Amino acid sequence: MLFIPLFDDNPSQRTPYVAWAVIALCVLIYFWQQSLGPQAERVAFYQYGFVPANASGTAPLPAGIAVLPAWATMITAMFLHGGWMHLGGNMLYLWIFGDNVEDSMGSVRFACFYLLCGVAAALAQYMIEPSSRVPMVGASGGIAGILGAYLILHPRAAVRTFLLIIIFVRFINIPAWLVLGIWIGGQFIAVPSALAGADGGVAYFAHIGGFIAGMVLV
Repeated sequence: MLFIPLFDDNPSQRTPYVAWAVIALCVLIYFWQQSLGPQAERVAFYQYGFVPANASGTAPLPAGIAVLPAWATMITAMFLHGGWMHLGGNMLYLWIFGDNVEDSMGSVRFACFYLLCGVAAALAQYMIEPSSRVPMVGASGGIAGILGAYLILHPRAAVRTFLLIIIFVRFINIPAWLVLGIWIGGQFIAVPSALAGADGGVAYFAHIGGFIAGMVLV
């Protein structure tokens, strides 16, 4: 089954400057990543991504690589992405749901909220895998927080969704609580494979931590 939210029927009253700025910044940084070349980009992931083993002291990064304190990389990691699909999926969810959450909170509070959810997501991943040497990158944790907030604020908003089941293709309106419930449910379902090391490097615990943080902090 392929399940892709496209847009919501929930107009916002104010221009979502912060959400748009985050999208623009993530896209620009991704273009910068691509300009580096594969090896230099990998180094950048270790420099600006969040590496749990470095934060815990299990495997500190070399001085030439550790250009920022570990706590600061919880923020910088939110603006790096591992590929076009990673970037595109994150920005799609931010585009759909971020404007309404920013509208409800106001831009300044929303900016703080987004960063706090990203930090909470990094901490959740850190608590589960403190010795991981894999850099955690992506806006997923902060966006998961936005999804959690949206679930609290607009649970009945209609979300236009592309649905593909084998040869059955439809564009249907689904209530936000179901769309977001399916999303967070998928994260929990993936936990066993993550614990078994078969998750392909996806930080599911960060997604769950960010989502819960969003529900609490809203």
